[in-house]
Amino acid sequence: MFNSPNTVKDQKKSKAKYPEAKVIVLDDSFNTFQHVANSLLIIIPGMFEKRAWDLTIQVDRLGSAEVWRGNLEQAELYHEQLFRKGLSMAPIQKT
Repeated sequence: MFNSPNTVKDQKKSKAKYPEAKVIVLDDSFNTFQHVANSLLIIIPGMFEKRAWDLTIQVDRLGSAEVWRGNLEQAELYHEQLFRKGLSMAPIQKT
């Protein structure tokens, strides 16, 4: 049996990564610390209370915090869910 050009996998395509992205929460003057931390706990998988509070404090002090990084499709979902909770969100940043 011989390999035709159509049956050989393109090595570059098979190693290509799926697009990844960052979800970033921005500081605002209307969301409380409690609301931001609770929203992160509810929406971001694997989030734990101390991390949620640390990120919330970072948002307040630095003006923003990356709260999740990973698959673009999931990033879009978490971004939309946090936005619907009323959080101020930066546009999704592809990495």
